[in-house]
Amino acid sequence: MSNHLKFYTLHNYRTIPQISSVSDDLIRDVEIVGRVLPFKTNNYVIDELIDWSNVENDPIFTLNFPRKGMLEKKHYGTIEKLIDRDASKEEIDAKVQEIRLTLNPNPAGQEHNVPYLGEIKLKGIQHKYPETVLFFPSQGQTCHAYCTFCFRWPQFSGMNELKFAMKETDLLLKYLRLHTEVTDILFTGGDPMVMSAATLEAYIRPLLAPEFSHIHSIRIGTKSLAYWPYRYLTDKDSDDIIRLFEDVMKAGKNLSIQAHFNHPVELSTKAVEQAIGRIRSTGAQIRVQSPLLRHINDKPELWAEKWRKEVDLGCIPYYMFIARDTGAKHYFELPLDKCWQIFRRAYSKVSGLCRTVRGPSMSDDAGKIQVLGVQEIRGEKVYVLRFIQGRNPKWVDVPFFAEYDPKATWFNQLKPAFGEEKFFFEEQKSKLKVTKPFLFE
Repeated sequence: MSNHLKFYTLHNYRTIPQISSVSDDLIRDVEIVGRVLPFKTNNYVIDELIDWSNVENDPIFTLNFPRKGMLEKKHYGTIEKLIDRDASKEEIDAKVQEIRLTLNPNPAGQEHNVPYLGEIKLKGIQHKYPETVLFFPSQGQTCHAYCTFCFRWPQFSGMNELKFAMKETDLLLKYLRLHTEVTDILFTGGDPMVMSAATLEAYIRPLLAPEFSHIHSIRIGTKSLAYWPYRYLTDKDSDDIIRLFEDVMKAGKNLSIQAHFNHPVELSTKAVEQAIGRIRSTGAQIRVQSPLLRHINDKPELWAEKWRKEVDLGCIPYYMFIARDTGAKHYFELPLDKCWQIFRRAYSKVSGLCRTVRGPSMSDDAGKIQVLGVQEIRGEKVYVLRFIQGRNPKWVDVPFFAEYDPKATWFNQLKPAFGEEKFFFEEQKSKLKVTKPFLFE
């Protein structure tokens, strides 16, 4: 396969050589669902990861290509009818926007995480927890390929009013000077690794100065290792990327690549092994996270295999997430009980080196909530939960309980156990200040 990156979208995906093996029904699904949910893939995914002899069941095909079930039947039927009667682009676009707004495009109260610098709302920053700032560089608000489950799908869908992005490095630096409680900054998107080395360096290099000694860790959230490992091998500025990583480490910062691998197949190529090795040679860590997804990785054996392979390659298993309540969640979601069962069975199959992983975890408005298990307490079947992270640090690691609901797939579907009216943190959560998103009165 060529290591020259080529993208495929709705405009040109029929030029994919292997597409001739795909049924007319699947092609029609791509063209209907792809009007509502973003679709982009590339030649590495096409040539190296997808099993074209079994696209009906192939997890990587499903990760990249829209399927019929990713839209509710009524929404699918609406777009199908508009296309069949050759409706105008304006009419289709209006209906598409209407449908998108029903898909919870801004989950977990992300708008509450956006801070202010004086009167300036910093749309490219989220500050949910005291020690951690998320930064969305405007040049990194795309990806090498789009995951069909992605909870940030509005970033790629032209929904500019819901987009988190910022160009101004100076505003980020001013904010960090004022907030010395921040120890970690996470560059996210989209995918920051679609940016040139020079652009990425312009954001990161200033953080190495002595005035930002309170910044201990720089993280980069990226799917590039799975979808375009050549970013670290043969792209024209790959060597510049590696030198930047080395400089971050020489400056005494911790550099962590927050890699997204959803399936063992993504760890199977020679290119990804070489890319991981090259990043690790700089001293940077690679921590791996993924949601648990029906149709993709909903078997404990797959997770155990994935975690073992990650450790074999020198990566650190980090998080198993629960599919976030947005976009095509109904297609990928699993009951919380099932998520926990898959996690514990996979966890029981691996050694302690793999047990750095945490999960299954939900990113609720209040924080990251982990499902610790299902137990019977005082004659009542309950979920045992805890905060891994919370808007109020005092909530972290305190066990609490919710009524058992075999159909629940997200925290907002749960009720407090033992007849309680509210969960212990809800009164404080209601006092959330938008301008100080992690503080309470």
